[in-house]
Amino acid sequence: MVHGFWRTKACVSVPQDRERVGSAFVRRPFTSPLWQNDAFVRVWTAATVSVFGTLITRIALPLVAILTLGAGSVEVALLRGAELGAFMVVGLFAGAWVDRLRRRPVLIWSDLGRAFLLGSIPVAFAVGALTLWQLVIVAALTAALSSFFDAADNAYLPAIVEREQLVEANAAFEASGSAAEFAGFGISGLLVQLLSGPITILIDAVSYVVSAALLWTVRADEPPPPPRADREPVLVEIRQGLKIVRDDRVLRALASAQMLQSAAWGVFGAVWTLFVIEDLGIGPAAIGLIAGVGGASSFIGAVTATKVTSRWPIGTVAVMAMLLSGVGNLFIPFAPAGLPFIAIGCLVASQLVADSAATVYDITETSVRQALVRDRELGRVSATFRVLAVAAQLVTTLAAGLLAEIIGLRTTAFLAPLIGALAGLLLWRSPVRLLRDLPSRDDRTPSEVVVEVERDQPVGA
Repeated sequence: MVHGFWRTKACVSVPQDRERVGSAFVRRPFTSPLWQNDAFVRVWTAATVSVFGTLITRIALPLVAILTLGAGSVEVALLRGAELGAFMVVGLFAGAWVDRLRRRPVLIWSDLGRAFLLGSIPVAFAVGALTLWQLVIVAALTAALSSFFDAADNAYLPAIVEREQLVEANAAFEASGSAAEFAGFGISGLLVQLLSGPITILIDAVSYVVSAALLWTVRADEPPPPPRADREPVLVEIRQGLKIVRDDRVLRALASAQMLQSAAWGVFGAVWTLFVIEDLGIGPAAIGLIAGVGGASSFIGAVTATKVTSRWPIGTVAVMAMLLSGVGNLFIPFAPAGLPFIAIGCLVASQLVADSAATVYDITETSVRQALVRDRELGRVSATFRVLAVAAQLVTTLAAGLLAEIIGLRTTAFLAPLIGALAGLLLWRSPVRLLRDLPSRDDRTPSEVVVEVERDQPVGA
């Protein structure tokens, strides 16, 4: 879900499901009202089912191209490029339209559209008509619908949960997503081997239908969209979304940090697999186990996020999580060649530290953004964040691939933790570090809230 309103320390209230112990708030076990919220439980279940199927297809789709259609590296790159390109083109438009419409219907129709598109693959395979171009078109259109789903998903959550529950709600989505990552990646290859790639993709299509059915049963009230007479042209609304992020210091810092974080993942996306296989001599089986550790550590981060944000200011948590993620990534280029057990230990340590910290950061960043931005601006702001992040990742992936040919895989891998440290420093020097808690909704702009909080800080803070 993956999704100016915040309280100063003078007006922080204690939620009813917490009690004060010393200077910290401790959540009484099994009393969280979030899980008594039927709308949230249905949306969370729908998202979990959908993510599980999506992760299976992430492995299965290129395997269909390779094993069923005999595609090579260029064709596989074309398939991935179609997804990223569609998201880059459609993302900002999706955010603007999500702010014009009710979010639940957007979620439902996006799910049904993706089910139809992916379902066409096993049908075409069954009649002997499947082609690479069909896979490319399906990948692009599915990514376009996913951009609508992601923007609506992020904007819908504040309509069904209380503001003080946003961290816990986002943590729940991250936790189930991490579990789905661990299971989906783990069984996708086995399913392809047992059932064939096209039939495995049918599982994802079915998961989208199940997700849509669950979302159809949600009956939570949603704020109405703006009247048609109040709408601006789509391009004007897109510019407004970009301007909101550009002009506000908190949002600008968060967007910049997310771009840097995505750039770091772009570096690893270009060099990690080759570095592990060629420089460290580690085989595919071990790589699969290491990737599984990443899903498990993300789950740990998701479970931890609610606890740490109840003990420490949320801005401090965001800054430290970003820095810790960068530190964790240092284990990768320091992994020694010729010592496979130590090298695997370094790679596992990176997954445990970096992935869990990155998950904590993602939860806090998403929650702050959802609390800061007005309801009918949130779709555009979320889409702006995602498009900027995808652009940064795409550019650094290409650049790192070229740079690795010049300076080597290991040296290029050092860039990722350096970029992560730069992101942490950027957050520390921004108003993000002054954030103490998530707010109740009010009519202030994010910048007005920042000014008020800075006024509340002691001299020298």
